Amino acid sequence: MPRVREIEDDGGDPILQDIFGKERETFGYVLNTSKVFAHTPGILQAAKRLAAAVDRSGLLPKGLLPLVYLRVALINGCPF
Repeated sequence: MPRVREIEDDGGDPILQDIFGKERETFGYVLNTSKVFAHTPGILQAAKRLAAAVDRSGLLPKGLLPLVYLRVALINGCPF
């Protein structure tokens, strides 16, 4: 359980509506990190854009990126 309360509802915020909607469509639920970052929707949006830019950069081989995500999750003790 995170130390910061998770935001479960978008509260009508257009940024949260967009991000929460996309995650529900993709994963079937809203990711925990998004619920925590939702306290500051602008930062959540920027973090999502940064992650997308890393994915699109091509600096890491396509097959390596999921392994990096998994390793970081394991280091942080998070289920993946």
